[in-house]
Amino acid sequence: MSRRGSTRMLIGLALSTIFIVLASTAGAGQDASETVAEVNGQKVTRAELEKRKAAKLLQARYKYYLAERDALDALVEDKLLEMAAQRENASVDELLKRHVTSQVKEPTEEQLHFYYEALSTDQPYETVRDKIVESVRNLREKNARAAYLKVLRSEGSVVIELSQPSSEVAIGNAPRRGAETAPVQVVEFADYQCPYCQQVHRELRKLEGDFAGKMALVFKDFPLPMHSSAEKAAEAARCAGAQGKFWEFHDALFETKKLETGEMKDLARALKLDGTRFDQCLDSGEQASAVQKDLGEAQKLGLTGTPSFFINGHFLSGAVGYAKLRESVEQSLAAVPAPEQAASLPAPKETAAK
Repeated sequence: MSRRGSTRMLIGLALSTIFIVLASTAGAGQDASETVAEVNGQKVTRAELEKRKAAKLLQARYKYYLAERDALDALVEDKLLEMAAQRENASVDELLKRHVTSQVKEPTEEQLHFYYEALSTDQPYETVRDKIVESVRNLREKNARAAYLKVLRSEGSVVIELSQPSSEVAIGNAPRRGAETAPVQVVEFADYQCPYCQQVHRELRKLEGDFAGKMALVFKDFPLPMHSSAEKAAEAARCAGAQGKFWEFHDALFETKKLETGEMKDLARALKLDGTRFDQCLDSGEQASAVQKDLGEAQKLGLTGTPSFFINGHFLSGAVGYAKLRESVEQSLAAVPAPEQAASLPAPKETAAK
């Protein structure tokens, strides 16, 4: 069996497993009153399980969603290639040879030597040359295949409707940038010292611009224990919020990455805050309980890392890029009736943490 045939068989088995599990659980998920266990004569319903063990269930469902999404993406790629092959009256292997394999250039000796020098090996160049050639060729072929599939996607229409698992998140008086009536609410649990949060901050700013008036960003503190400056940074942002400049301070923390107490006090003054009032707020721990409240909520939800998002309740976690965030917002927006989208406020309203 060819490598491609073997891959397709594995994908098929994965999808078959997915469909079997879905078929076996679909009915159960619709009946909250279903008895799932009995303890000394006392019945445990699905509703109680969902309510009391939501944290464990959310993470398990998200892992399942990621596996399901990987399988779905592979299936979508297969279908795109099959349709393109049919249009060109060719087999998929012939199609890939025509548009992918034939486009891959062989590496030059100079490139091979450069690759060899980057290896940590005591073996002579002549001994490993063939393996280097194969490695470079495979990498280039993989990139060429991805580029070709990107073209096929752009020329066609691919709509992913598979949704992430969801959970209810209490927004309360959390800082919100955007209209309260915006059809899409993106709730982010983040840590100011987390490098992934710092990276995704830029993506979120772009997302806010692209969906202005249609989405609002809600921020929740989730300082991780391994980040020594994260909790105090969260307090500092809330101290700035008490003076009406939460978002300016929040953005500056992610952009400058200056999280030492002295640096944050300097930032407060650069933002024209009342320095004495800010220092007193930060030094006294005035906002510590508010940060802990968010942290407790994150733990109840079963969150284990940052950033974690709930986009209209749909859970998304990890170092996600702009494309994934945009796709999730578009999915949520598509699920909102047009009249509700039209009713959203045209001018964003900001609220600060208290």
